[in-house]
Amino acid sequence: MPDQRLAQALFAPRSVALIGASGDAGKNTSRPQRFLRKHKFTGAVYPINPGRDEIFGEKAYPDLRAVTAPVDHAFIMVPAPAVPEAIAQCCEKRVPVVTIFSDGFAETGAAGREQQERLVKLARASGVRLLGPNCIGLLDLHSHLVLSVNAVLEHAEIKPGATAIVSQSGSMMGALMSRGLGRGAGFSKLVSVGNESDLAVGEITDLLADDADTRVILLFMETIRDAERLSRAARRAYDAGKPVVVYKLGRSEVGVELASSHTGAMTGSDDMADAFFRANGMLRVDLLETLFELPSLIIGRKPAARHRVAAMTTTGGGAATVVDRLGTLGVEVVPPTDAVVASLGRKKIGITRARLTDLTLAGAKKEIYSGVLNELIASDHCDLVLAVVGSSAQYQPHIAIDPILEAARGTKPLAVFCAPQADASLALLAEAGIAGFRTPEACADAIRAWRDWQAPMAFPEPDAARLAPARKLLGGKRRLNEQEACCVFDALGVPCAPSAVITSPEQAVKVDFPVVAKILSPDIAHKTEARAVRLNVLSNEELAAACREIVVNARAYNQDARIEGILVQRMEKGLAEVILGYRRDPQVGPVVVLGVGGVLAEIYRDFAVRLAPVAAEDAARMVEEVRGLAVVRGYRGMPRGDTAALAQAVAAFSQLAHLERPVAEAEINPLIVKPEDQGVVAVDGLLVLADNSERRDS
Repeated sequence: MPDQRLAQALFAPRSVALIGASGDAGKNTSRPQRFLRKHKFTGAVYPINPGRDEIFGEKAYPDLRAVTAPVDHAFIMVPAPAVPEAIAQCCEKRVPVVTIFSDGFAETGAAGREQQERLVKLARASGVRLLGPNCIGLLDLHSHLVLSVNAVLEHAEIKPGATAIVSQSGSMMGALMSRGLGRGAGFSKLVSVGNESDLAVGEITDLLADDADTRVILLFMETIRDAERLSRAARRAYDAGKPVVVYKLGRSEVGVELASSHTGAMTGSDDMADAFFRANGMLRVDLLETLFELPSLIIGRKPAARHRVAAMTTTGGGAATVVDRLGTLGVEVVPPTDAVVASLGRKKIGITRARLTDLTLAGAKKEIYSGVLNELIASDHCDLVLAVVGSSAQYQPHIAIDPILEAARGTKPLAVFCAPQADASLALLAEAGIAGFRTPEACADAIRAWRDWQAPMAFPEPDAARLAPARKLLGGKRRLNEQEACCVFDALGVPCAPSAVITSPEQAVKVDFPVVAKILSPDIAHKTEARAVRLNVLSNEELAAACREIVVNARAYNQDARIEGILVQRMEKGLAEVILGYRRDPQVGPVVVLGVGGVLAEIYRDFAVRLAPVAAEDAARMVEEVRGLAVVRGYRGMPRGDTAALAQAVAAFSQLAHLERPVAEAEINPLIVKPEDQGVVAVDGLLVLADNSERRDS
């Protein structure tokens, strides 16, 4: 459980020391004192400045030692070289929380990081918690704590409310405040975490999960630094009925080093971040404005079992801008049922069964708009109602906005897009707690996020009976060759093709022909690229010739590669090939990836990602998500593959996450899917332990 004493000192201190306070109103360092008093902070304020006896009418102190009363929270604004002494004084004073505005630490490079680590070590020795450094500050609008240097606070009148913001970007704090205010948001708390040397997004979110003033938590993120803590916090917030909504930078990456597996080439850190947010019950938005417009759609609700959207409008073109985008996002927009059409007909309101209920011809009248809206809200054929308002939102709000405000909404989400610029109507919607949207893109983005929202994923327990033999097969090696890797996978419950290893071309094999022959080397990951594979070998004579050629090609590809023989494997056939991958992502930890297999896996980029391990039920959902696997799901009468066995294989493979010796990456490519009830079989395997500092060729 979070430390309530920490929460008190962080958000509602009885006293604040401002170390480096300035009496010059033109300087940043004067702002915290002025802002505290402007926003009616009632606690004690102690300006610390050795060159001043008073600042803005309040007594100033030469250093923290001169303050005889207890201090709950210190805000440090001195240059970086002076910060260690300021921290030392906070430690002597036993100040519970210190926020460091000063920059010049980890964000500047290795030397700055070392200085920052020394600060943290010093503070921890005395039980002092640090927020920052390089932190623009924090606000609690309910306790009137406005402890920040942000220039927006010079003019903005920020109102208290139920929205909390945690930002990894200090420069964005002002933008987030102003954008939120422009959308009618009131704030409970706003926190800039700076370099996250100690207090980080996860722990702040954990505190907010228990905060009585907060109903929704918005995160502006650049990276995930403490996945384990953030995971626990997001799950606690979910259980407390407080949605966590994330806007994270990094949808595209430049210059990311790829792992040597196809899995590493297929997926990037952003795919892993998506999997992390989804697994922990968080909602991710693509547009910054959605961050503030989405909450009214989800506050007080849990994820829906189905996600059918009914759309109604008084402007066909305006609604099409949203509905068309929903289509590209794969959101299901459903037409009204015969029962809905008949019910409205009895009320003298005529509509069609088109997927977009356009009221333009029915008549833009309040009673018509109200009748259709309430009918859709009451109907069980849809799970969310999208109401699009045309020019009446700007000039005649009584026609469409009033019916929305008066509607008996119940538990069904209602999203409203105003096609014209209609600030007054949007303000009315915000005041009523109805999700109003300014652009079709943000409206569609919010509905997509609502569709993707799910309860936190339950991780399966370790399968002790299978993990024990797999653990033994790892041995003491850092790299396993293909046969060794496949033995580990087989022990976990993933069937592998029968195989044998030969060390000379003349050596006979007991594997039934036809066979595949391939180089056995832990140093050659991509055997096809090395031309070190031969398929459909039909006899011992063909096998001997293939072996000689394979070794020559392997040596030419990598003259330093360790060659441990030729792996001879029974040829396997099926309905489809998939790639099954595992990575220990540096941000989010173990993940499992399922995609279309073969040598072109990374080109297709058709895959599903989950945090590992996964249960068989979630693995089955992964199979459904991969578009290319329609070929084994009975698409257009095609023979069905053994998707149940595939899901079981995914779940078994993901148990790699439970091994004590961490696996850096593992892969089966391909895993062959056979016809229904005939199982799956792995015909290629790769496994690298996390303590392997060497990289293989890619």
